[in-house]
Amino acid sequence: MKAILIDVREIAPNVRHFVFEAPEVRDLAFTPGQFVSLTHSIEGKEITRPYSIASKPDGNRFDLCLNLVEDGILSPWLFTLELGAEIEITDPLGYFVVRNPLRDAVSVATGTGIAPMRSMIEARIEQDEPPRLTLIFGVRYEHGLLYRDEFEKLALEHPNFRFWPTLSRPEPSWTGRSGHVQPHLVEAVGERRAIDVYICGLKAMVDDVRAMLKAMGFDRKQIIYEKYD
Repeated sequence: MKAILIDVREIAPNVRHFVFEAPEVRDLAFTPGQFVSLTHSIEGKEITRPYSIASKPDGNRFDLCLNLVEDGILSPWLFTLELGAEIEITDPLGYFVVRNPLRDAVSVATGTGIAPMRSMIEARIEQDEPPRLTLIFGVRYEHGLLYRDEFEKLALEHPNFRFWPTLSRPEPSWTGRSGHVQPHLVEAVGERRAIDVYICGLKAMVDDVRAMLKAMGFDRKQIIYEKYD
C-alpha cells in the first residue's frame, strides 16, 4: 500500500511528527496502539521498519512520531522526505492495544514510546463513559516532552485524565515531577489493583516496571507492554 507525506514538523531535537495519507483506501482500519511498517529500497537493499501509529483512526490519514537514528538505515532517509513523497507501508498490525476499554488504566511511556499512547488516549478519552486514565511520561529534558501541550490541554478538559510529565535530568527551573518513572507509577496505582497498566519504551524500563507490577500483585494479563530497542 502507498502512503503520501502530507505534513511534517519538528517537535523536539531530532524528533519529527509525520502525517501520511493512504490514497488507495477510504479508511485505514487499525486499532489504537498498532503499528505500520515502512519499506524503502536503499542501495539496492529493501529496508523495512515498524513504527507505532501516533494518532487515533481518522479516515485514511495516520501520524508517526520518529526520532533520527544517526547511524540508522531508514530514519535518516525519512528525515529527508519532502511533502508529497511516497513510501510503501504494510497494513497496520500489532497486539499492543487496549484490552479492556472500560477499565481504569495507567500508561507509562518514555521517549518515542509516547506514540502509541497518544493514539490510545485520544481514542479512549472520547468514549461515552471514559475510564480514569493516568499518563506518566518520562524523558531526560523538558524539551523532550513530546505532545506536551496536547496532553496538558486534555488534562484540563477531561477530569478523568491525569498527565504526569517526569524529567530525569531537570533544570533548576523545573517544578514538576522528577526522577525516573517507577516511583511515580507506585503513586499513580496506589492501592488499586483492578486496573490495567500499559508500558512502552526501552527494554530496561519496561522490564523493571513489569517486575514491579508483578511484585505488587498484578496479573500478567493486566500488564500490556511494548519494547523499543
